[in-house]
Amino acid sequence: MTISPTLIIYLLIFGGILLLVEAIYLMVFGRSIRLGSRMNRRLEMLDETVSRQEAIERLRKEISQHNKSRGIPFYALLADKATKGQIAFSPAMLIAMMALLAVVVFLMLSLVTEAPTPVRLGIAVVMGIGAIWFWVSGKAKKRYGMIEEQLPDAIDMLVRGLRVGHPFVQALAAAAKEIPDPLGSELGFIADEAAYGRDMGEALLSFAERMDMQDLRFLAVAVTIQQQSGGNLADILDGLSKVVRARFKLFRKVRAITAEAKWSGAFLSGFPIVAMLAISLIKPDYYDEVKETALFIPVALVVFAFLGVNILYMRKMVNIKV
Repeated sequence: MTISPTLIIYLLIFGGILLLVEAIYLMVFGRSIRLGSRMNRRLEMLDETVSRQEAIERLRKEISQHNKSRGIPFYALLADKATKGQIAFSPAMLIAMMALLAVVVFLMLSLVTEAPTPVRLGIAVVMGIGAIWFWVSGKAKKRYGMIEEQLPDAIDMLVRGLRVGHPFVQALAAAAKEIPDPLGSELGFIADEAAYGRDMGEALLSFAERMDMQDLRFLAVAVTIQQQSGGNLADILDGLSKVVRARFKLFRKVRAITAEAKWSGAFLSGFPIVAMLAISLIKPDYYDEVKETALFIPVALVVFAFLGVNILYMRKMVNIKV
C-alpha cells in the first residue's frame, strides 16, 4: 500500500487556484477591497470624485446582490456566506469563476497526471466549486471577526460624539471616517442612508441581521428604543460598549481555556491517519496480507465512521457559545 504523489499534486493545484481567485479579486476591485485597509472603501469611492449617491448605489448593490440570487440552484447555500463577507463579485461572476477554475484544474491535471478523462473532469468540477466555497467562507469568517473586534471602539466614538452635542447621524458619519474597513464602510453606508431618509434603527437592524451578530442587534435595539421613548443615548451606548468588551474578553478567555482541548481533539483525530500514512511510507506492504480479505473494506469504513464521529463530538464539546 503506497502513497501516490497524485494527492500532493491535487493539494498543490487546489492551493494554486485559491491564490488565483484572490489575485483576480484584487486586480478587479483594487487594493481597497482588502480588509483592514487604512482608508475604507466608501471613502476611497468618494475620494475618486464619485458622488455620494453613486457610492451608496454601488455599496447597496454589493450588499444585496447575493440575497437576491437565492433562486439560483446551489447558490442559495453560498449566498449567506457571500453576504456576510460582502463579496464584491456578483453571483454571475462567482459562478463564472467556478467554471473558469474547473477549466484551469482540468488543464493542469491533463498536463501533470494520466488519470482518465471522467476522473479529471469530476475532480476539476469539485475543486472549482470547492475553491470558491472555501475562499468565500474564509472571507466571511475574517470579516465577521474584524467587525466584532472593531465594534466596541466604534461605539466609544459614537459616545464621545454624542456627549459633545452632535446628532447621532453626524456622530455615526464621523466614526465612519475614522474606522477602517470592514466596519467603516458599513457605518458610512448606514449614515448615508439615514441622511436620505431611512430610519436609523431599521438600517442598523438590517446590518445586524445581515451579519447575524448579537452585539449589532443590541446596538440597533438601543437606538430604536431611544428614538421611540427618549433617554440619554450616550449613557446607554457607554453601557453597551462595556458589555460588548466584557463579552469579547470572556470569549477570548474561553477560547484560551479550550485551546488545549481543541489541540488534543485535533491530535487524537489526526493521529490514526498520520500513523497509517507513516506505516505506508515505512513498510508499503504492511497491509498486503489483510487488504484482500472480505472484512477489510467494511472494517475500514467502520473505523473511518468512528473517526468522523470522534471529530464531530470533540468539536461540539469545545464549541462554547458566549
